[in-house]
Amino acid sequence: MLRSSKPDIATFRADYANRADFCEVFEKEMKPLYLLAFLLTANHKQAEHCFASTVEEALKEQTVFKEWARSWVKRTLIEKAIAIVSPVSDRPREKRDLWSAGHNETPGQDQIDPVTKLAPLERFVFVMMVLERHSHSDCALLLGCSTNKVAQARTNALRRLPDSVRLLLPRRQGLPDRLEISA
Repeated sequence: MLRSSKPDIATFRADYANRADFCEVFEKEMKPLYLLAFLLTANHKQAEHCFASTVEEALKEQTVFKEWARSWVKRTLIEKAIAIVSPVSDRPREKRDLWSAGHNETPGQDQIDPVTKLAPLERFVFVMMVLERHSHSDCALLLGCSTNKVAQARTNALRRLPDSVRLLLPRRQGLPDRLEISA
C-alpha cells in the first residue's frame, strides 16, 4: 500500500534552521560572537566585517539542522576570519587594535588584549583550540596547515601569554581547557 510522503517532508523541513532561528542565534549571542571575531582578527573593523559577512551568509538559504545553528554560525565566523586574516600566510604586519580601543573599560580586557598581541597563527590556534575546543585536526583543516604546525603554534601561544591569562585556564589532565571572558 502506498502512502503519502508529504507529512514526512514537512517534518523533515521543520528540522532545518530558518532565518528566524539564525536571527535568534545572533540576537542571543551577539556579544560573544563579536568577541570571537575580534579575538581572531585583532581588529575592530575586520571583526565587524567578519560578523556582518557571517550574518549575511546565515540569512541565505541554508540546510543546517536547528540544533546545529549556533555551532554553524561560530564555524562560519571562524572561516570568515581566516579568509580575512590569512593567518598561515606570511603577509605583512597586520593592524591590530586593543579591545579597549572599541570598548570603555570592559571587564576581562586585561585577558583579551594579550591574546590579540599574539602572532596571527598562534592567536587563531589558541582561540580555536583552547577557547572554542576544536581538535588539532579540525584546526589544521580549517587553517590549511599541518597538525604539527598547529601543535607548535599552540605551544608558542601558551608560552607567550602572560600569567594573568594562563591562570584563568582551568587544567584538565595537565592541559589548558577554556578561558572564560565576559563580553
